[in-house]
Amino acid sequence: MAIALSAAQKRYLRGLAHPLKPVILVGAKGITDGLLAELDGALEHHELLKVKFAAEDRETRDAWIAELADRAGAALVQRIGNTAVLYRRSKDKPQVVLPR
Repeated sequence: MAIALSAAQKRYLRGLAHPLKPVILVGAKGITDGLLAELDGALEHHELLKVKFAAEDRETRDAWIAELADRAGAALVQRIGNTAVLYRRSKDKPQVVLPR
């Protein structure tokens, strides 16, 4: 259910995400229903946000990032180390205007 973004759109969103601080922190418990609810609200409000993961090994982190993007219906814009940038257009008040 994740959104497909073009290379130009990803580049644009990466530029917007650069100064952002991580809003959601995924800890040792991994992805919980509470975390998903929090992420859903944050994506609806901000549209573009950084998520920081506290996973030691790369496989776990990659699996969490994929699962989080999929279950939130968001697009993975970028992943650097333990931080992922997710984007999902707001249903009520879209703020980010994507280039064509």
